[in-house]
Amino acid sequence: MAKKTTTSKASSKTTTKTATKESLPRDGAKEPRKLPKGESFEERKERFQKIFKALHKEYPDAKCALEFNNPYELVAATILSAQCTDKRVNMVMPDFRKAFPSAKALANAEPAEIEEVIKSTGFYRQKAKSLKSMASDIMEKFGGHVPDTMEELTTLRGVGRKTANVVLGDAFGKAEGIAVDTHVTRLSGRLGLTEHSEPEKIEQDLMKLAKPSQWTLTAHELILHGRNICIAQKPKCSQCAVAEYCPSAGMPGSI
Repeated sequence: MAKKTTTSKASSKTTTKTATKESLPRDGAKEPRKLPKGESFEERKERFQKIFKALHKEYPDAKCALEFNNPYELVAATILSAQCTDKRVNMVMPDFRKAFPSAKALANAEPAEIEEVIKSTGFYRQKAKSLKSMASDIMEKFGGHVPDTMEELTTLRGVGRKTANVVLGDAFGKAEGIAVDTHVTRLSGRLGLTEHSEPEKIEQDLMKLAKPSQWTLTAHELILHGRNICIAQKPKCSQCAVAEYCPSAGMPGSI
């Protein structure tokens, strides 16, 4: 009996550690997030436009880093990109495309088949479940076609608002919001564009600052800048194109 109790405690500890690790706040969410003191909303909007313009000049070809041929592939690739680099997802997609060329093929696949193809993206068991469920929903609810509205996309299992924003903006050319990932979370805080750490609240703040026509590009530009310059550890403030508009420029640990 004592042996079972010991095993149970060990199992509980392991489960707790895993759960804690997977539920950690997004990168940058723990950093101090304050709006510049004394700055009005209109002044912040004006500053954001300067940031957008500067980043657009820095990254004139900013676009979705995931490679896809149609909305179905982009939904799948975005699900695979969770806790994984876009580069790795792009390496996996050719085999995924061959194995599951349509939502129907994916919905009919065995979980083990999907896991084998996507294994290198990490968390492959959960991702396989999400992919199969998503494909089943597309077949059962939408006749095999990926829906093109936020309301419908977010009914698909495995698809949240971030994924829906990516698909709408890049596959359908429709901007209904701003995709908030780890980079957008980090940069929006450092740039003093929001005081929130929750993705939904960050998105709402950014949508108020950016013009609707800028929503999709805003995410792409912030993501690229987050990967190249405003990295999590030792941000390269001395090389930053928007340092003059950033209240965090020269922050401790920057280079």
